[in-house]
Amino acid sequence: MLHPSYSDLMKVVNSDVEPGEAKVVNSRYSIVMATSRRARQIIGGDEPYVEGSTDRKPLSIAVDELNQAKIKIISDEED
Repeated sequence: MLHPSYSDLMKVVNSDVEPGEAKVVNSRYSIVMATSRRARQIIGGDEPYVEGSTDRKPLSIAVDELNQAKIKIISDEED
């Protein structure tokens, strides 16, 4: 089982959404795309935003960053 689960990650990402507004993330696909994009940034040399990430894989670091709300998912329109 994944820890944190997709549903837990979706709750973290959507926690800033006001009632009545559209959710930032509606699917697992959005979580997968965001974490894979961040993992590629880490592989490319970006510094991780979480402590203790020296011996961990980039994808694990990206999931941890998302779970701790260190990174934010934005829509393509907000770029």
